[in-house]
Amino acid sequence: MSAGLLRHLLDGLLVTLQLTIFGGALGLVFAVVAGLARLSRSRPVRALAFVYTEGFRGLPALVVLFWFVFALPRLGFQMLPLFAGVLALALNIGAYGAEVVRGAIRAVPNSQLEAATALNFTRWQRMRLVVFPQALVAMVPPFGNLLIELLKATALVSIVYIPDLTFQGQLVRAATGNTAMTFFGLLLGYAVIALAFTGFMRWVERRAATSVGRQPEPGLVTRMIRRREVAA
Repeated sequence: MSAGLLRHLLDGLLVTLQLTIFGGALGLVFAVVAGLARLSRSRPVRALAFVYTEGFRGLPALVVLFWFVFALPRLGFQMLPLFAGVLALALNIGAYGAEVVRGAIRAVPNSQLEAATALNFTRWQRMRLVVFPQALVAMVPPFGNLLIELLKATALVSIVYIPDLTFQGQLVRAATGNTAMTFFGLLLGYAVIALAFTGFMRWVERRAATSVGRQPEPGLVTRMIRRREVAA
């Protein structure tokens, strides 16, 4: 493979990383806002959050992407293709993340809330100092799974000619005629990114657990060493 074709794949890898990182960050914002809104005391706020979460969980990300790229320009709203991809993926993944946020917050024991109330904490202080730090520990593993799902969903943008890793791989395959090697490279590229994100989320999970005084779950290597020590 020539240096020029390899450069195409590296450019596509960069676009895929941008879609995943920016889409994940924006999706996290949508998830936290919608998840908290689902727990709001205001019925209209809860209703709006319900419409968003249930609506976008039921919509294929590809349909949302088509709407942003092809339908909105006909209505006079033009956006950059990369931003359209980020927004479509973020809205979709944020709807799933909202349920993660809501479930994690509701899983915090009532005794914690009662203790915070006894200390005369305001509702905001209870959420910021007591509830959310504990809920964050429960959120991180599902968010890690959603991040990997987001990474895989980025391949959809190749259909609307956004030059991600899959799109560039198709160009390389057409130029070289080497289908097997090209798609093996794509598999390897996505696998490396997924492993990197998985390792990062494991680090975040350990930091979150330590911050609230919990013992983080040991990694695979640590568990294997402990099993050998027990067996010995």
